[in-house]
Amino acid sequence: MPRLILGIESSCDETGVGLVRLHEDGSVELLADEVASSVEQHARFGGVVPEVASRAHLEAMTPTLNRAFETAELNLSDVDAIAVTAGPGLAGALLVGVAAAKAYAVALDVPLYGVNHLAGHIAVDTLQHGPLPSPCLALLVSGGHTQLLRVDRIADTITEIGSTVDDAAGEAYDKVARVLELPYPGGPPIDKAARNGDPEAIAFPRGMTGPRDAPFDFSFSGLKTAVARWVETAQRRGETIPVEDVAASFQEAVADVLTAKAVRAARDSGIGTLVVSGGVAANSRLAALATERCTEAGIELRVPRPRLCTDNGAMIAALGAHLLAADITPSELDFSAQPALPVGTVSV
Repeated sequence: MPRLILGIESSCDETGVGLVRLHEDGSVELLADEVASSVEQHARFGGVVPEVASRAHLEAMTPTLNRAFETAELNLSDVDAIAVTAGPGLAGALLVGVAAAKAYAVALDVPLYGVNHLAGHIAVDTLQHGPLPSPCLALLVSGGHTQLLRVDRIADTITEIGSTVDDAAGEAYDKVARVLELPYPGGPPIDKAARNGDPEAIAFPRGMTGPRDAPFDFSFSGLKTAVARWVETAQRRGETIPVEDVAASFQEAVADVLTAKAVRAARDSGIGTLVVSGGVAANSRLAALATERCTEAGIELRVPRPRLCTDNGAMIAALGAHLLAADITPSELDFSAQPALPVGTVSV
């Protein structure tokens, strides 16, 4: 019998509520995906303010959930299981979602899964492209995370093979956008500016690509600093900053490193499928270069549509559906939000 899973996401500045249907054949169908973002409240600070985010989640949780059920033309009483982001993320923001999910689970007397936000970014791909091959490789690129992950089974077997040692790619985008006086968050405006720029105009460094560097780890702090120093030098000379060229050259450096390491990891592991997800996966140059290099290497590339790449409740509901299908034991009601939850822990 098909089962309805409610997913709740509140790890950062988006309040997400998703509804999916788990069918008897194991397929997962997306029924509703509603998001309330507080990004405009953080824009004047140039980054997410945890207290502001937590308050926004409190205000948005019930209205967002109501919209999801209206979209799906379903009732809360139809829910068979609930999944909620337990971590990683901002402590206060996570607590809002966890508290709401626990209340609904108790009221409805349904199983509750506290799940990993990062695993949700991988699971969401199944809503668009169907079941994940086993094994597959996932490149997760978001505001706070840049990781290469081997996925043997999305419900419980994810292994990190590479991660960022400093700034994640999304953080670098935000900081470079500030240097170029572009809006926050930095990803979309840099991507837009780069379309009219020359990606070879400035030879920005490719971090951690030397022979002695960890082959699958990432570093974007040096790149961010190199952009800032280049802009400062040009300003001291009284030159007009070629924003489009700087944006294109910076973006090329990020996409080059991400795709080169991901394809190399897939080849070295003998894995034929690469999933790219997370907010930065919506970047046009990253998608284009990943497509080009995966095609050359004979690797299947799967990238969820942009709406599914960013934080949302659908990805948490999708992960919950996979846990339910795999007969994973539900979480105890006394679990806590875990801001530093490791990616290998899919559910708590």
